[in-house]
Amino acid sequence: MLTNKQIIEIRGHLEKAQNPIFFFDNDPDGLCSFLLLQRYIGRGKGIAIKSFPEMSGEYFRRVQELDADYIFILDKPMVSSDFFDEVKNFNIPIVWIDHHNIEGLKVPDFVNYYNSATKDPKKNEPVTYLCHQIANRKEDLWIAVSGCIFDRYVPDFYSDFCKIYPDLSIKSKDAFDIYYKSQIGNLVKMLCFGLKDRITNVIKMCKFLIEAKNPYDVLEESNKNREMHIRFRQLSKKYQKLFEKAKLLVTEKKLLFFQYGGDLSISADLANELCYLFPEKIIVVIYVTGIKGNISARGEKVKKIILKSIKGIESATGGGHENAVGAQMKIEDLEKFRENLEKEI
Repeated sequence: MLTNKQIIEIRGHLEKAQNPIFFFDNDPDGLCSFLLLQRYIGRGKGIAIKSFPEMSGEYFRRVQELDADYIFILDKPMVSSDFFDEVKNFNIPIVWIDHHNIEGLKVPDFVNYYNSATKDPKKNEPVTYLCHQIANRKEDLWIAVSGCIFDRYVPDFYSDFCKIYPDLSIKSKDAFDIYYKSQIGNLVKMLCFGLKDRITNVIKMCKFLIEAKNPYDVLEESNKNREMHIRFRQLSKKYQKLFEKAKLLVTEKKLLFFQYGGDLSISADLANELCYLFPEKIIVVIYVTGIKGNISARGEKVKKIILKSIKGIESATGGGHENAVGAQMKIEDLEKFRENLEKEI
């Protein structure tokens, strides 16, 4: 949670920014954070960042192309020194808002850094929550709830949302229940799958969401959001097939290990729902692409298990939250990784 002083500071940066660029993580928490701030000031361009785990220096090119006078980084745990070096040369202000607990993270002095995890690592509200504190627009409550629910967090303002949209919500203190059993959960899934589309369609979706008046504008298919709905239906079918395959691997063992390939990167989505169905297990879903395996892991204190399991594996990286982490390594190391996992568990 941000302090009043921090909220005032960030609002001051937003007011100064005449042509800001918002770099946000490629998931609904990042997207909704961007939407809340953009709709608050009514200006700025958004760029979804797919690089894992670090935001690379190449993104500075977009700053120059858009002639941005301010940079906002949302929901990204790590940013490369190359990016900061370029920014420093051009003396562009940076505001970085995050909620990941990264040990040993070095933030340059000229960066305005805000992180809810620094105060209380166990209560690190999603960046969407922090951005809702900043913007505080009642008409954007549905966006704030969407980003929080995706990040498995039920915000204190969810009860207000339920009063305004009783048909889209359910009474629950479990974010996964809300995500998988309510209409606002369906909206969040649409955002998830929409971000997995071609860049041109992601840009079109962002423009539509900036103008959307309420959640019904998103949930009801129209000429303005047809591509979103088509994409959602297409990916839902592919997702369901993979999900059914993963469920077949459930045994009495603590570990559920599922590996797949193809053109659809949805390991985090699969891991989340498998964790919802089998909360007592350690869920590890690996998407194999090219020479790398992208790993999404879920489960109680899974971060500790994953970080121990990748130790000693060359080029392997990983990080995230206590019960939800991501990792990446070369394909040839996956079998060793699995052996390490089984020993740890």
